[in-house]
Amino acid sequence: MNQIKLKYASGKVLSERIHEIGIIALGSHRENHGSALPIDTDSKIAANIALKVATKTGATFLGIFYGATEYDYVKHGIHLKKDELINQQIIPQLINARELLNIKKVIIVNGHGGNNLIIDEIDSISEKTNLEIIFNNSIIENEGPHACTGELSMGKVLGFIDESKIDEHGNFDKHPEVGMVGLKLARENEPIIDKEAKTIEKEGFTVDANFGEQLLDNAEKKIINDIKSLI
Repeated sequence: MNQIKLKYASGKVLSERIHEIGIIALGSHRENHGSALPIDTDSKIAANIALKVATKTGATFLGIFYGATEYDYVKHGIHLKKDELINQQIIPQLINARELLNIKKVIIVNGHGGNNLIIDEIDSISEKTNLEIIFNNSIIENEGPHACTGELSMGKVLGFIDESKIDEHGNFDKHPEVGMVGLKLARENEPIIDKEAKTIEKEGFTVDANFGEQLLDNAEKKIINDIKSLI
Protein backbone atom coordinates (compact mmCIF):
# COMPACT_ATOMS: atom_id res chain seq x y z
CA MET A 1 0.00 0.00 0.00
CA ASN A 2 1.35 3.43 -0.96
CA GLN A 3 1.82 5.86 1.91
CA ILE A 4 -0.60 8.77 1.86
CA LYS A 5 1.06 12.08 1.17
CA LEU A 6 -0.12 14.51 3.82
CA LYS A 7 -0.79 18.09 2.79
CA TYR A 8 1.24 19.86 5.43
CA ALA A 9 1.08 23.24 3.69
CA SER A 10 -2.72 23.36 3.73
CA GLY A 11 -4.77 25.59 5.98
CA LYS A 12 -3.61 28.45 8.14
CA VAL A 13 -0.06 27.50 9.10
CA LEU A 14 3.10 29.45 9.80
CA SER A 15 5.19 26.78 8.12
CA GLU A 16 4.93 23.19 6.93
CA ARG A 17 7.21 22.35 9.87
CA ILE A 18 4.63 23.69 12.34
CA HIS A 19 3.07 20.22 12.50
CA GLU A 20 6.19 18.92 14.25
CA ILE A 21 5.44 21.29 17.14
CA GLY A 22 2.92 20.21 19.74
CA ILE A 23 1.24 22.51 22.22
CA ILE A 24 -0.23 21.08 25.40
CA ALA A 25 -1.80 22.64 28.48
CA LEU A 26 -0.82 21.91 32.06
CA GLY A 27 -3.18 23.22 34.73
CA SER A 28 -4.90 21.86 37.82
CA HIS A 29 -8.29 20.18 37.60
CA ARG A 30 -9.19 19.86 41.29
CA GLU A 31 -8.27 23.02 43.15
CA ASN A 32 -10.53 25.40 45.07
CA HIS A 33 -10.93 28.87 43.57
CA GLY A 34 -13.54 30.47 45.82
CA SER A 35 -17.23 30.57 44.89
CA ALA A 36 -17.16 32.47 41.59
CA LEU A 37 -14.55 30.35 39.81
CA PRO A 38 -14.64 26.58 39.13
CA ILE A 39 -12.17 24.10 40.61
CA ASP A 40 -10.57 23.55 37.20
CA THR A 41 -9.97 27.25 36.52
CA ASP A 42 -6.24 26.79 35.85
CA SER A 43 -6.90 24.02 33.36
CA LYS A 44 -9.63 25.95 31.55
CA ILE A 45 -7.42 29.01 31.15
CA ALA A 46 -4.35 27.08 29.98
CA ALA A 47 -6.37 24.89 27.59
CA ASN A 48 -8.21 27.86 26.06
CA ILE A 49 -4.98 29.72 25.38
CA ALA A 50 -3.20 26.63 24.05
CA LEU A 51 -6.04 25.87 21.64
CA LYS A 52 -6.24 29.47 20.45
CA VAL A 53 -2.51 29.56 19.74
CA ALA A 54 -2.70 26.22 17.93
CA THR A 55 -5.59 27.57 15.85
CA LYS A 56 -3.68 30.71 14.90
CA THR A 57 -0.37 29.04 14.09
CA GLY A 58 -1.24 25.54 12.91
CA ALA A 59 0.74 23.91 15.72
CA THR A 60 -0.56 20.49 16.73
CA PHE A 61 -2.95 20.79 19.68
CA LEU A 62 -2.22 17.94 22.10
CA GLY A 63 -4.90 18.72 24.68
CA ILE A 64 -4.07 18.81 28.36
CA PHE A 65 -2.35 16.80 31.06
CA TYR A 66 -4.81 15.51 33.66
CA GLY A 67 -2.53 15.91 36.67
CA ALA A 68 -0.84 18.78 38.48
CA THR A 69 1.54 19.13 41.39
CA GLU A 70 1.77 21.60 44.26
CA TYR A 71 4.06 22.79 47.03
CA ASP A 72 3.51 20.80 50.23
CA TYR A 73 2.58 23.92 52.18
CA VAL A 74 -0.22 25.01 49.83
CA LYS A 75 -3.38 23.16 50.84
CA HIS A 76 -6.25 24.06 48.52
CA GLY A 77 -6.72 21.10 46.19
CA ILE A 78 -5.94 17.54 45.18
CA HIS A 79 -2.57 17.22 43.48
CA LEU A 80 0.02 14.63 42.56
CA LYS A 81 3.54 14.49 43.90
CA LYS A 82 6.05 15.95 41.46
CA ASP A 83 7.49 12.57 40.44
CA GLU A 84 4.01 11.14 39.93
CA LEU A 85 3.07 13.98 37.61
CA ILE A 86 6.25 13.56 35.60
CA ASN A 87 6.36 9.77 35.37
CA GLN A 88 2.65 8.92 35.24
CA GLN A 89 1.35 11.82 33.18
CA ILE A 90 3.88 13.96 31.36
CA ILE A 91 6.44 11.48 30.05
CA PRO A 92 3.98 8.80 28.81
CA GLN A 93 1.71 11.38 27.16
CA LEU A 94 4.58 13.11 25.38
CA ILE A 95 6.06 9.83 24.18
CA ASN A 96 2.67 8.94 22.70
CA ALA A 97 2.57 12.29 20.91
CA ARG A 98 6.03 11.72 19.48
CA GLU A 99 5.31 8.19 18.31
CA LEU A 100 1.76 8.67 17.02
CA LEU A 101 2.02 12.15 15.52
CA ASN A 102 5.74 12.51 14.76
CA ILE A 103 5.96 15.43 17.18
CA LYS A 104 9.52 16.66 17.65
CA LYS A 105 9.08 19.77 19.79
CA VAL A 106 6.57 20.63 22.51
CA ILE A 107 5.45 23.78 24.31
CA ILE A 108 3.89 23.15 27.70
CA VAL A 109 1.48 25.98 28.53
CA ASN A 110 1.38 26.15 32.31
CA GLY A 111 -1.59 27.64 34.14
CA HIS A 112 -0.88 26.55 37.72
CA GLY A 113 1.84 27.94 39.98
CA GLY A 114 2.51 24.66 41.77
CA ASN A 115 3.68 23.13 38.50
CA ASN A 116 6.77 25.32 38.72
CA LEU A 117 8.17 22.43 40.74
CA ILE A 118 8.93 20.64 37.48
CA ILE A 119 10.85 23.48 35.81
CA ASP A 120 14.19 22.05 36.93
CA GLU A 121 13.12 18.66 35.53
CA ILE A 122 12.41 19.85 31.97
CA ASP A 123 15.85 18.86 30.65
CA SER A 124 15.41 15.38 32.11
CA ILE A 125 11.90 15.08 30.65
CA SER A 126 13.25 16.22 27.28
CA GLU A 127 15.96 13.57 27.37
CA LYS A 128 13.54 10.77 28.36
CA THR A 129 10.98 11.71 25.69
CA ASN A 130 13.49 12.64 22.97
CA LEU A 131 11.69 15.95 22.48
CA GLU A 132 12.72 19.58 22.60
CA ILE A 133 10.51 21.14 25.29
CA ILE A 134 9.70 24.72 26.25
CA PHE A 135 7.91 25.34 29.55
CA ASN A 136 5.87 28.51 28.99
CA ASN A 137 4.90 30.23 32.22
CA SER A 138 3.41 33.41 30.79
CA ILE A 139 -0.06 32.88 32.30
CA ILE A 140 0.92 32.70 35.93
CA GLU A 141 3.73 35.23 35.65
CA ASN A 142 1.13 38.01 35.28
CA GLU A 143 -2.16 36.81 36.76
CA GLY A 144 -1.39 37.82 40.36
CA PRO A 145 -2.85 36.40 43.60
CA HIS A 146 -4.73 33.11 43.51
CA ALA A 147 -8.42 33.31 42.46
CA CYS A 148 -8.34 37.10 42.45
CA THR A 149 -8.43 39.87 39.83
CA GLY A 150 -6.33 38.12 37.18
CA GLU A 151 -8.12 34.78 37.17
CA LEU A 152 -11.52 36.37 37.74
CA SER A 153 -10.98 38.71 34.78
CA MET A 154 -9.77 35.94 32.46
CA GLY A 155 -12.68 33.80 33.64
CA LYS A 156 -15.09 36.56 32.66
CA VAL A 157 -13.62 36.81 29.18
CA LEU A 158 -13.66 33.03 28.73
CA GLY A 159 -17.18 32.75 30.12
CA PHE A 160 -16.83 30.54 33.18
CA ILE A 161 -17.10 33.03 36.05
CA ASP A 162 -20.32 33.20 38.09
CA GLU A 163 -20.57 36.92 38.83
CA SER A 164 -23.61 36.42 41.05
CA LYS A 165 -21.22 34.88 43.61
CA ILE A 166 -18.62 37.65 43.69
CA ASP A 167 -19.65 38.99 47.10
CA GLU A 168 -19.47 35.51 48.60
CA HIS A 169 -16.14 34.99 46.81
CA GLY A 170 -14.62 37.63 49.06
CA ASN A 171 -15.58 35.84 52.25
CA PHE A 172 -12.11 34.71 53.28
CA ASP A 173 -13.39 32.68 56.21
CA LYS A 174 -15.48 30.58 53.84
CA HIS A 175 -12.98 30.68 50.98
CA PRO A 176 -9.49 30.88 52.53
CA GLU A 177 -7.84 30.01 49.21
CA VAL A 178 -8.89 33.34 47.65
CA GLY A 179 -5.68 35.36 47.64
CA MET A 180 -4.46 32.55 49.93
CA VAL A 181 -5.55 34.88 52.71
CA GLY A 182 -6.57 32.04 55.00
CA LEU A 183 -3.85 29.55 54.05
CA LYS A 184 -1.67 30.04 57.12
CA LEU A 185 0.94 27.43 56.23
CA ALA A 186 1.43 28.87 52.75
CA ARG A 187 1.81 32.39 54.11
CA GLU A 188 4.32 31.25 56.69
CA ASN A 189 6.45 29.43 54.13
CA GLU A 190 6.40 31.86 51.21
CA PRO A 191 6.93 35.63 51.71
CA ILE A 192 5.49 36.45 48.29
CA ILE A 193 2.24 34.65 49.12
CA ASP A 194 2.03 36.49 52.42
CA LYS A 195 2.67 39.85 50.74
CA GLU A 196 -0.03 39.20 48.12
CA ALA A 197 -2.48 38.02 50.80
CA LYS A 198 -1.97 41.22 52.77
CA THR A 199 -2.69 43.25 49.64
CA ILE A 200 -5.90 41.34 48.99
CA GLU A 201 -6.99 41.73 52.62
CA LYS A 202 -6.49 45.49 52.30
CA GLU A 203 -7.58 46.22 48.72
CA GLY A 204 -9.74 43.26 47.68
CA PHE A 205 -10.13 42.27 44.03
CA THR A 206 -12.03 43.32 40.91
CA VAL A 207 -13.43 41.78 37.74
CA ASP A 208 -12.15 43.62 34.66
CA ALA A 209 -12.79 42.17 31.20
CA ASN A 210 -10.29 44.53 29.58
CA PHE A 211 -7.59 43.36 31.98
CA GLY A 212 -8.59 39.75 31.34
CA GLU A 213 -8.21 40.27 27.58
CA GLN A 214 -4.83 41.87 28.17
CA LEU A 215 -3.60 38.90 30.22
CA LEU A 216 -4.84 36.38 27.67
CA ASP A 217 -3.38 38.29 24.72
CA ASN A 218 -0.03 38.69 26.46
CA ALA A 219 0.22 34.96 27.18
CA GLU A 220 -0.82 34.13 23.63
CA LYS A 221 1.83 36.39 22.10
CA LYS A 222 4.59 34.92 24.25
CA ILE A 223 3.61 31.37 23.31
CA ILE A 224 3.53 32.28 19.62
CA ASN A 225 7.04 33.72 20.01
CA ASP A 226 8.14 30.41 21.50
CA ILE A 227 6.63 28.59 18.53
CA LYS A 228 8.44 30.84 16.07
CA SER A 229 11.71 30.14 17.90
CA LEU A 230 11.22 26.41 17.28
CA ILE A 231 10.47 26.57 13.55
